[in-house]
Amino acid sequence: MTFNVLIVDDEKNIRSGLGRALELDGYTCFLAADGREALDVISAEEIDLVIADLKMPRLSGEELLRHVVEHFPTVPVIILTGHGTIETAVQAMRDGAYDFLTKPVSLERLSLLAKRALSTRELVLQHRRLQEELDQQRKTSAIIGKSSEMGRVMQMVRQVAPTKASVLITGESGVGKELIADAIHQLSGRSDKPMVKVHCAALSEALLESELFGHEKGAFTGAIGRKRGRFELAHTGTIFLDEIGEINQSVQIKILRVLQEKQFERVGGEDTIDVDVRIISATNRDLRSEIESGSFREDLFYRLNVVNIHVPPLRERKEDIPLLTAAFIKEFARENGKQVEGIDAQARAALYRHPWPGNIRELRNSIESAVVMAKGSIIGIEDLPPSIGPGGDDTDYIRIELGSSLESAEREMIRGTLAANKGNKTKTATILGIGRKTLHRKIAEYNLD
Repeated sequence: MTFNVLIVDDEKNIRSGLGRALELDGYTCFLAADGREALDVISAEEIDLVIADLKMPRLSGEELLRHVVEHFPTVPVIILTGHGTIETAVQAMRDGAYDFLTKPVSLERLSLLAKRALSTRELVLQHRRLQEELDQQRKTSAIIGKSSEMGRVMQMVRQVAPTKASVLITGESGVGKELIADAIHQLSGRSDKPMVKVHCAALSEALLESELFGHEKGAFTGAIGRKRGRFELAHTGTIFLDEIGEINQSVQIKILRVLQEKQFERVGGEDTIDVDVRIISATNRDLRSEIESGSFREDLFYRLNVVNIHVPPLRERKEDIPLLTAAFIKEFARENGKQVEGIDAQARAALYRHPWPGNIRELRNSIESAVVMAKGSIIGIEDLPPSIGPGGDDTDYIRIELGSSLESAEREMIRGTLAANKGNKTKTATILGIGRKTLHRKIAEYNLD
């Protein structure tokens, strides 16, 4: 890590000499002739260490120290002082300075002090980065998966979350689009503001418009009072429009206006309402086909689809099944007061073979059923729903989707054969016609442990 050091002294030869000495230690040095110049540098650059003389024109070292301690408390300050002002330097340390050096400065002592101060600074920065990573993990903890496919999804989530861009999340039903929307909101600058969700497919056309934009008293039969809509409730926050492909053209026009002008009127109202809302939408439909058929507006699509995040179906990321299964077992065992701790190899193989048309929602429901039906601490194939367990696919077969890559097919072959042989690597290698060393290498390569 390269550190930036700011040297502040009204004597040009001193600040230049100290700068050259510290540059030999590998630091990037910035020079300032007084405290005011130093403030300009600090506001423009990421400074890791300040070395400042006490006595300077315009803004003294004491005043500069107070500013740094107040506004940049993790940046250490080393004070330079003459022999006659050591008491003042000691007071500066009480006020928050890291240490002080007397003039003429010993370059060896300066190098040592700078190294110590920057080591402390580095620890602070590392701690801050760890806290930020932990905070991000907490905000996305509901999203389970370590597959490369989900890795790409989460990379996009982290990249788009801090921006103001509208996001369209696409994918089949049950893949977890709402969880992705939650993660975007939680990682955004609006995380402490409302996250309002609307499931568009669950509302009739008449109700949806009122739900989104609100209505005035008497706007229609049954409107006995004014009602604020979801857009109004989401002001300064985020609104999630699930199944956006289900809305009609009249509502589409109103949503387009919100996106373009950030304004709307309540149903039956005349007052224009200004709103600051980030829109995240989701659909399991092919909206481009809907545009061609005339049922979805092209201009709205491009406004919603500034960033598209496609969530892959579970059948395309089967390496996430063990993590999801373990999480669901833990959740439903706790909910149902059962001592279920895992799943046996035969049942696990059945989970891998199943095509999961209902995606994660289907897997979740299946594990809940299995936990309830389990007679012991381990889920067996007989505990799984009939469509997955003994009544499902023939256990002598491994399902490989058409269009799978050779790598994906090989991974499924190894995983399925291992599961069918209850983890016996010798037997698995024999069946597959490969050596044990090759099998061990492939297991490590595909993360099948």
